[in-house]
Amino acid sequence: MSERRVARVQLESPVPQLDRLFDYAVPHPLVGDVAPGVRVKVPLRSAGRMMDAFVVEVVADDGSERPLSSIETVVSPMPVLPERLYTLARRVADRAAGSVSDVLRLAVPKRMVRAEKAWAAAPAPEPPEVVPAALERAHQLLAPYADLAAAIDGGERIAVDAPPHPSADLPRGAWADLLAAAAVHTLARGRSAVLVVPDYRDQAQLLAALAELVTPDAIVRDDSDQSGPARYAQYLRALAPVPCIVVGRRSGVYTPAHDTGLVAIWDDGDSLLAEPLAPGVHARDAALVRQELEGSALLFAGHTRTTDVQRLVEVGYVREIVQTRRPSPRIVLSATREGEQRMSRVPSSAFAAAREALKSGPVLVQVARPGYAPSLVCADCRRPARCAHCAGPLRAARPGATPVCSWCGRSAHAWTCGHCGSAKLRMASSGSERTADELGRAFPNTRVIVADGAHPVAEVDDQPALIIATRGAEPLARKGYRAVILLDGDRMLQSEALRIAESCLRWWSNAAALAAPGAPVHLVGVAGPVARALATWTQPAYARGELIDRAPLRMPPAVRVASVDGHTRSVDALLASLRETVPELDPLAILGPVDTSETPDLATSRALVRFDYAQGRAVAEALRAGVIADALRARKSRKNRGPQPRSTLRVRLDIPEPDL
Repeated sequence: MSERRVARVQLESPVPQLDRLFDYAVPHPLVGDVAPGVRVKVPLRSAGRMMDAFVVEVVADDGSERPLSSIETVVSPMPVLPERLYTLARRVADRAAGSVSDVLRLAVPKRMVRAEKAWAAAPAPEPPEVVPAALERAHQLLAPYADLAAAIDGGERIAVDAPPHPSADLPRGAWADLLAAAAVHTLARGRSAVLVVPDYRDQAQLLAALAELVTPDAIVRDDSDQSGPARYAQYLRALAPVPCIVVGRRSGVYTPAHDTGLVAIWDDGDSLLAEPLAPGVHARDAALVRQELEGSALLFAGHTRTTDVQRLVEVGYVREIVQTRRPSPRIVLSATREGEQRMSRVPSSAFAAAREALKSGPVLVQVARPGYAPSLVCADCRRPARCAHCAGPLRAARPGATPVCSWCGRSAHAWTCGHCGSAKLRMASSGSERTADELGRAFPNTRVIVADGAHPVAEVDDQPALIIATRGAEPLARKGYRAVILLDGDRMLQSEALRIAESCLRWWSNAAALAAPGAPVHLVGVAGPVARALATWTQPAYARGELIDRAPLRMPPAVRVASVDGHTRSVDALLASLRETVPELDPLAILGPVDTSETPDLATSRALVRFDYAQGRAVAEALRAGVIADALRARKSRKNRGPQPRSTLRVRLDIPEPDL
C-alpha cells in the first residue's frame, strides 16, 4: 500500500476565517497531476459544496491516519502559483491585515483554456538577447546617475529624480528612456525586470522606449486592457524560466517573473497606484515587501518625491542618487501686475509668453477642472448653488444651459437660492471648455485643443496650437511644448485634503516636464513653499519639510493609520481587544469611534488607529484576529438565533487620503 499524499491548499475565498491552508488527501488517480501551484476543486467541509483552490505544497502524510476530505478534481495541470508568489501574497496580506486570496485575485489572472493549450503546445521561449548597441545606449542613459548601474547590480533600494524634459524629438518623456535603460541593463545580466506605471499612457511611453532596445519577445505586458486570453498567455510567459521585462500597472508589481533583478515604480504619488480593492495595498508597499523577499533592486523614480519615499530616505532604508548635472525647467511665478484686473486668470507675462511661443509650436495650458462651468453661485448673495433634491453642486455645460446637479444629475429648471431667494445664477469657475472659449477669442486664428476625461488626446503635433488640458490629461508633444501655463493653482490648493500641496506639486512638475528645454513654465497666482519648491526644482526638500511638519501631528506617513468600520458593538469590541493585545500603543493612538449610522435601526461607527511602523506587525495581527472573531460570532449568531445582520466589520491599513 502506497503512502498517502496530502495537499495543503489555499481556498479562493475572501471569508476571513478561511484564510489559512487546509489539508486534503490526494486521491491515487490524481497523484501525478496534483503539484504545487496548480488549480484544484475541493469540498468545503462544513457546507458540502465545491470551492476553487490553489495547491501550495504536497507532503507525505504524518501517519496519524486523521480523516481528510479528498481533492475532487484538478482544474488545470499548469502550475500558475509559484512558491515565491504565494510567499509574497501571504506577506503582503499579513502586513495589511487582509486575506491572501484577495491578493492572489489581483496577481493571478483567470484561466483561459485555449490560451493555456496554445501555450502548452508552443515551443519553450528562448532567453532574450540584448545586442551590444542597445546595451551601450542603455549605459549612456544611466550615465548621468552616478553608481546607478552598480546599485541595481547590488540589489539596493534607490530613489532618483527623473529627467524633467521630453525625449529628443520623440513624443515621450525622458523618464521612460531611463526606466527602459535600467530594465535592459538588468536583462543583459540574465535577470528579469518589473516596471510598474500608473496608467495606460505611461505604459505606452515605456513600451515605445523598450521597443527601441529589445525585441518584442523580451517584453511581457500585465494590464487589464488586454483580452482575457492575451493576459493569461502573457502571465504564462512571465512564469517561464527565462528572463523578461514586465511592463504593468498597479497589479503588475506581483508578476512572478523569473529571477527578478529589478522592480521599478514610476510616479508612486499617483493615486492610480493605490489599490481600491481589499486589502488595499499600495503598489509601493507591495514592491518594498517583494524587494525584501527576493533581494532584487528597487527603484523609485518621479519628477517629485512623495513623503512616503522621503521617509525611507531619511531613515536610510532607501538611497538617494542624484544626477551629476541636474537639469530643471525654467519656472516663472506669474502674478497679476499693477493696473491689471485683479481677477484676471492669465497675467500679462504669461499671456505674452504664450503669444511668443505660438510662433514656433504648441502651448500647454493646465486647468483644474473639466467641463464649461463646473460650479455655479447665486448672482446676488454669491452662495454656492445647490440642488434642491440632494444639495449637490450645480454646474453648466454651456452658456445659457439649464443647470445640472453634479451628484444626482437632475436638471434645476426653476432654481432659486435657498438663502436669498434669487433666481439668478453666476458662473463661479471656468472648466477646460470655457477656458478654451476664452483663450480662443484671445488668440484668433489659432488651433485650440481640449484634452480632458471627456476628450482624451494622447499626442499633438509640433504645429502651433493651444492645448487646454486638465491635470493628468496633458497630451505629449513632439519636441515638447514651447510654453506651459499652469492656471487655477490657488483653486487646486484649496481642496480639503491632507496631501493636496504635495499632489499639486506633482501635477505641476509633471506638466512642467512636458516643456521643451529652455521653454518657460508659468505658475499663475501661487506663492509660498510649494511655489518655491517648483521654481527651484527642489521637490525632495519640500517632501522633507512636509515630513517634519507631520511628525509631531502623528499624521501619515510619519505613522501608519488604520481604519475600522462596522457595527458599533463590533468596533468597540475590536478596539478594546486591540488595547489589550498591543498595550504599548500610544494613549492617543485611537481616534473615535464616531457614529456613521445612516438608518436609526443599524448603529455603525468608525475609528482610526495611528501607530508607529515598529508596531505594524502586532497591530495588523490584532486587527486581523478581531475581524476573524467577529465573523465567527456573526456566523454563530445566525446559526443559533435565526437571521442576524452579517458581519460588516472592515479593517484597512494605510488608508488612502480621501478616506482619511
